[in-house]
Amino acid sequence: MVVEDGAWQRYYSHWAANRVVDDLLPGPAAATRCFRANREIDEWLDDVWCEGAALVDHDRRILLWFAFADSWADHIAARAVLARTWPGWDVRFAHDGMGDLTHHLGLGRDLTRAPGWFETFEASGFAATEYTEPCSVVSLRLPDGSVRAWGSDWEPIEHLAAGPGLIDLIDASPATPQLTDMPYGGVHFDPQARTVSLWAVQTVAGIHHWPLPGWENWVLDFRGDDHTQQAGLLPANFPFPQPPLTAALRQLSDGLGTPPPDNGVLLAAAAAAPGPEGTTPMVNPAALVPHEPADPTPSETAELRAALDALIATAQAD
Repeated sequence: MVVEDGAWQRYYSHWAANRVVDDLLPGPAAATRCFRANREIDEWLDDVWCEGAALVDHDRRILLWFAFADSWADHIAARAVLARTWPGWDVRFAHDGMGDLTHHLGLGRDLTRAPGWFETFEASGFAATEYTEPCSVVSLRLPDGSVRAWGSDWEPIEHLAAGPGLIDLIDASPATPQLTDMPYGGVHFDPQARTVSLWAVQTVAGIHHWPLPGWENWVLDFRGDDHTQQAGLLPANFPFPQPPLTAALRQLSDGLGTPPPDNGVLLAAAAAAPGPEGTTPMVNPAALVPHEPADPTPSETAELRAALDALIATAQAD
């Protein structure tokens, strides 16, 4: 989506969700050319069908974006590069997904969401994990002031969808292994202060609809993608590991100039193959249109390469 001279327009690419970061890295001019090279549309996608998006507001010099990151390090590396290649811009990760984009346009957060879209549930157990690479870390301040922590297989927002009743289930859960990798997010409960804190490097759609059902009279401390507040609360035997960003930055560097695969060719071949008796293969026509990637100028490429080289050098020194 591009905003310029008071007007905005949407663009669509069926295969762009996992390339949002790649298309944004060369800077605002290259990203804008990329979006406009793809199909202009008039309809909206909801949080289910839109797996990645960006809004480039040239009038206010604001970039809003969201996409799934393979790891904490991949998200932080992308943020670090964007901070250099979008100088003078307010670069924000859109934690509320499409809600953040429509809210920015003055259309509210529920434009693409049907009533009751945020599903709550009554937890019958806590999704603690025996693995050292959980999706989330949950910490709890106990009545004596100490803090315990667990790895969890739930996404961060699911802990809030379960309501405050989850806290007793967490407290009764056995210990989980010490982390070997950073999670995608974390939640901290302080029942005495009636405060819940949350951070994530992924979308947490619904986070701005506070109070969520069951959390009335509780205060939400939303930290964006900043894990440091929870890091300072974790017990000494359950610290966050601090993985280096070098590998994630090198992966971004190695991918420069790599064109996206033409998935349309594979789908067309699959659709042409005979299916089970009585069935007819169908392919979404939009899936046959390849994504038009960013095509940075030599100077834009040089600036991006310099930014990556500088960040890699700093990461290696650390």
